[in-house]
Amino acid sequence: MSFDHFSAIAPIYARVTYSKKDAMREIASLPVQGRLLDVGGGTGRVAAAIREYVDEIIIADVSFGMLAHSPRTIFQPVCGASESLPFADNFFERVIMVDALHHVINHTDSMREMYRVLKPGGVLVVEEPDIRTFGVKLIAIAEKLLLMRSHFLKPDAIMKLIDAGEKETRSADGTTWVIVKK
Repeated sequence: MSFDHFSAIAPIYARVTYSKKDAMREIASLPVQGRLLDVGGGTGRVAAAIREYVDEIIIADVSFGMLAHSPRTIFQPVCGASESLPFADNFFERVIMVDALHHVINHTDSMREMYRVLKPGGVLVVEEPDIRTFGVKLIAIAEKLLLMRSHFLKPDAIMKLIDAGEKETRSADGTTWVIVKK
């Protein structure tokens, strides 16, 4: 068993606010009636920022330590890996993954699962640090030095992970969004 870096940083991470709320609202086509799944949502910092735009939010994360710091009275935390999400097909109106794809074990399986649980007409948004920028390259090096299993992908590589839906990318200020409409 390896060290859970995320349990160690959860108390700090829980205090970090999500600064891209307006971009996420636009990109994910919020508000929406129904359910949103925040995959790799950890402490719920992104979910807290967009809570007013959706009826129900479920946070799925593999780290018990991160989920322990999520506000359970507001969000339903579910411990599980993104490669095998414990939800029925076509269950969510929106699925998001913010700053987490580079941490998963299998990128392709994670994208396939997020798309599987998305309802027809729904939107999947993957927000990642843009590895093409110098600052993110430094972050990638730091995460390697910390023995994290991070593997950052360029936007076109993320797009190739899924061969379904209507796809597009957007980039700004060191961030990339991959949007898939089902």
